[in-house]
Amino acid sequence: METNTLWLIPALPLFSAVVIRFFGKWALNRKSVHFLACASVLASFILALLAFFQLSHHPHEGLTQALFPWIKVGTFEVWLRFHFDSLSSVMALVVTGVGFLIHVYSTGYMSHEDEYPRYFSFLNLFMGMMLILVLGDSLLLMFVGWEGVGLCSYFLIGFWFGDNANANAGKKAFLVNRIGDFGFLLGILALFWTLGTATGIWSVDFSVLKEHVGVFGQAQIFGVTVATLATLLLFVGATGKSAQIPLYVWLPDAMAGPTPVSALIHAATMVTAGVYMIARLSFLFDLAPITLGVVATVGALTAFFAATIGLVQNDIKKVLAYSTVSQLGYMFLACGVGAYAAGIFHLMTHAFFKALLFLGAGSVIHALDHEQDIRKMGGLKTKLPWTYMTFLAATVAIAGIPPFAGFFSKDTILWNVWASPHGSKWLWVIGFVAAGMTAFYMFRLVFLTFHGVSRLDAEVDSKVHESPKSMLIPLMILGGLSVVGGWLWWPDFLPLSQMFPHWLEHSVMVHHPHGTHAAEISLALASVGIAVGGILLARHFYLVNPEVPNQLRMKFRRTHRMLLEKYWVDEIYQATVVRAVLILAALLAWFDRYVIDGFIHFLAWLTRITAFVKGTFDRLVVDGLVNFMAALSQYFGKQIRNLQTGHLQTYLGTMVSVMLALFLVWTFFLI
Repeated sequence: METNTLWLIPALPLFSAVVIRFFGKWALNRKSVHFLACASVLASFILALLAFFQLSHHPHEGLTQALFPWIKVGTFEVWLRFHFDSLSSVMALVVTGVGFLIHVYSTGYMSHEDEYPRYFSFLNLFMGMMLILVLGDSLLLMFVGWEGVGLCSYFLIGFWFGDNANANAGKKAFLVNRIGDFGFLLGILALFWTLGTATGIWSVDFSVLKEHVGVFGQAQIFGVTVATLATLLLFVGATGKSAQIPLYVWLPDAMAGPTPVSALIHAATMVTAGVYMIARLSFLFDLAPITLGVVATVGALTAFFAATIGLVQNDIKKVLAYSTVSQLGYMFLACGVGAYAAGIFHLMTHAFFKALLFLGAGSVIHALDHEQDIRKMGGLKTKLPWTYMTFLAATVAIAGIPPFAGFFSKDTILWNVWASPHGSKWLWVIGFVAAGMTAFYMFRLVFLTFHGVSRLDAEVDSKVHESPKSMLIPLMILGGLSVVGGWLWWPDFLPLSQMFPHWLEHSVMVHHPHGTHAAEISLALASVGIAVGGILLARHFYLVNPEVPNQLRMKFRRTHRMLLEKYWVDEIYQATVVRAVLILAALLAWFDRYVIDGFIHFLAWLTRITAFVKGTFDRLVVDGLVNFMAALSQYFGKQIRNLQTGHLQTYLGTMVSVMLALFLVWTFFLI
């Protein structure tokens, strides 16, 4: 179904980004900057909401707007075309809705920032690129948004680039994502080439790929089906963009950027792109059970691995960063067992409570004069009551306590892992244990930050204050969504709404697990039980007996050090990958300096010698001969010039003399 307004959804943030970037410094004041930035995102949200209502009448068709041919080479043609279906509607509403709240929050959090226009310009550019990613109707247009959010993450993570640590964090995010993006691009090329050679149709449009999906299940490259090879390559891109093992290392360092940036990147936008891509291509991933197994295994291991690191982190934002990595692992675990709708459902609920957690952390940091070490906090419950209540709501949600949003999405994933044909009991155990650890480290964060006695410096303690309304109102809205956001999909054993999977089945492959209600109820109770156990254990460690953590730390010193140092993964990368790259760079530099440059210098020396020899020959031989002939000509010219006297008698005498000489010579030779 055609529409005329889809292009405005990404265009408005992009337009405001350009206006703010070029005119923000000298033509716009701060109010104009943040009004333009916030209003453009709000307008995109309203347009997405209107498109959603329009789509609800014809969910099978979707809304499409083709603007103009973008690339045309022979029979290969790509249009700049946007498509709004049930999947992209969820993503667009989450991105613009949560993004708008983060924009409003930023007006308070960044109010004293000198580079205010630059910040909002990059923020809106990020929004526009993410909307291109989710609304593009082809892999090529998705790739534009994919690369765009990667570039914007570099700008935003390294926003305070005057500090080397911040600049390095931005570069790390950019470079690690380029590794994954190379795999993503190879996957696109594999699909493009296979479809073109098999059918003569050169296209990467989602509708065309879905129509001819059987081709990818039959064609083979290197002994494996193209569906398997291409999806594995695409998943490499997802591991980079969505921070999965082994390319997750950039995301914890992304905390160097402003806290609202952390909320935007880690909650509703960039890091969810990999999950969205798999759901969008679910028809293709369904043909690749090997890939699904890899996706599920990597997701489960990432969820567990990151959760163990989160147990001991002391930076409030680092705890949330590793929590994000872990929750993204849950989303991939869902996609890996064929529960794509469950993965997107957790993506949505996670956007609500994780954005709230980061913004709540920003409220704490704002109140404590940029202090981020939770060991130096405590007792903030009464001093920051609104921040505490909203932060607690998000923590209960991520811990998986009903009826908060996180319970429904996490329970749906674990049930699908247990009962899906592609599921595994071992993967369920890993996810189940990771859920308990999530509840523990998140309530550890709450207890150390808001409960107990204050461990603040006296000077900081005297200045603690609640955040302004521009920061608190987004917290309250996200708090409400963290409570009710999961009510769109209740468990099968409850006769309540299952609107979400029914909505997504128009654009995503929806598979239903095979199991009894009794089994589902038992697993749900177990899930709640381990979450409650994690909460009670954290309470025992950090409120009832606060000396226990120190005792355990001393007893398991090596284990604690390993977790605190994040398994030394960064150091391992530094010693292997980074060192190998530096060695290769040094070798190439040596080759360039002594071989390439040496050869060029030899040619330059040879040219100079040749030029000297040729110059000498030209000067002494060529010029000498020319000068000699010139002198000789000049001499004879002078002599002959003497014959030109102008007297007639001289000419007659000369002529008679010559004739006489010729006569004598003739006579002599004749005789």
